[in-house]
Amino acid sequence: MSVRRGERPARPGTRLSWLLCCSALLSPAAGYVIVSSVSWAVTNEVDEELDSASTEEALPALLEDSGSIWQQSFPASAHKEDAHLPPPAGAARARPPPAPPGMFSYPRESGPRLRPGTARFLAHASAWGCLATVSAHEKIPGLPFGNCLPISDGPLNNSTGTPFFYVTPKDPVVADLMKNPMASLLLPESEGEFCRKNIVDPEDPRCARLTLTGQMIAVSPEEVEFAKQAMFSRHPVMRKWPRQYEWFFMKMRIEHIWLQKWYGGVSDISREEYFKAVPRKA
Repeated sequence: MSVRRGERPARPGTRLSWLLCCSALLSPAAGYVIVSSVSWAVTNEVDEELDSASTEEALPALLEDSGSIWQQSFPASAHKEDAHLPPPAGAARARPPPAPPGMFSYPRESGPRLRPGTARFLAHASAWGCLATVSAHEKIPGLPFGNCLPISDGPLNNSTGTPFFYVTPKDPVVADLMKNPMASLLLPESEGEFCRKNIVDPEDPRCARLTLTGQMIAVSPEEVEFAKQAMFSRHPVMRKWPRQYEWFFMKMRIEHIWLQKWYGGVSDISREEYFKAVPRKA
């Protein structure tokens, strides 16, 4: 080894110490891969744009909690090694709420044999319905006209399947029926507790609805007493309605029964099956 004049030769121990220091500083970095020093919340748009170039080592940087913008990212191997350690404060991600019961598992039976009973149940359990008539009003002659009316097919312990009404001639619907007695009555299951408890939309086919079509007629004097029991037992406030409105009882002479209970369309139930059936909860 040549040494210039005036220079002191480097000691072997000094060179060795310098090499050991460099190796000590570089050795911890050998087991890590620098991915990114910034993490962000992945939106739907970004998620769709991710291509096959994203590797397992890069995914943790994309899936970091978005609570803090600047976060250190580590490879998947580092997360596995620290799995036994408790998570830092504030790092726990909020879990999504559990799916409400009945949304995806729906064990309700919907065979043809059970549909008449379901129809009778809706007719008996409903306290009101939407009655559609053919308008006799001079501004909308011949057009459909609907109104919500209280109904009853009998006292709670006596279901007849025939809906009764307590109406007044001052109601536009009654004026329509005087010219055309044909009408349709919609009885939705959404009135009860089932659809609300299971978070089923009233328009969802799983939330049953019954449509009765027929002729609206005035109740005969022989049947007025039963009509009173049917209506006043379910709607006690009717007893105090002003008499000057000339209230009277009507009922529907059912001709067609349509039930929507499940996916696959509306079921046409015969009158014989309907009146023979025992009310069965939908």
